[in-house]
Amino acid sequence: MVEREVVVDILLVEDNPNDAELAIRALKKHNLANHLEWVKDGAAALDFLFQRGDYAGRSSTLPKVVLLDLRLPKVDGIEVLAQIRANPDTRELPVVILTSSKEEQDLVATYEHGVNSFVAKPVAFDEFARTVADLGMYWVLVNRVPPEIRQSS
Repeated sequence: MVEREVVVDILLVEDNPNDAELAIRALKKHNLANHLEWVKDGAAALDFLFQRGDYAGRSSTLPKVVLLDLRLPKVDGIEVLAQIRANPDTRELPVVILTSSKEEQDLVATYEHGVNSFVAKPVAFDEFARTVADLGMYWVLVNRVPPEIRQSS
C-alpha cells in the first residue's frame, strides 16, 4: 500500500458526536482543526496510531497530542493509553484525557498509565468550548517535543 503523507496535529478520540462536533468547532475557531483526525472508538485510535487496518497506508508521523475520552466502544480509553505507553514508538506521545468522568479511580488509573493531563469535560457549552480551545492551543502551539517523538518506526 502507498503511504499517504497526512500531517495530524490532534487525534481526537471521542464516541459522542455532539462532544466531538463541539470540540472540532472550538478548535476550528482558533485555527487548530486543519490537521485533526477524529476517530469514534478506541480500536480506531489504536489502528491510527499503529498504522493498521483502515490506517495501514498513512505516514508514520504521530500527532502532537491525543485527546482521549475514557468511555469508548470496542477498546476503552485506559486500555488505549496503556497500549500507547507500552509501545516504544508511542511511549512519549502526549495524551490528554478529556472525559465526563469525575471518578477518582479513573484519575488514578490514567496517571498510573502515564497520562500527561486529565481534564473533566465542563457541562456548560461555552466552558467546554473554551477548555478544548485552550488544550489545543497549549498542546499544538506551546508545548514542544523532540522530533523523534513525532515519528514512529
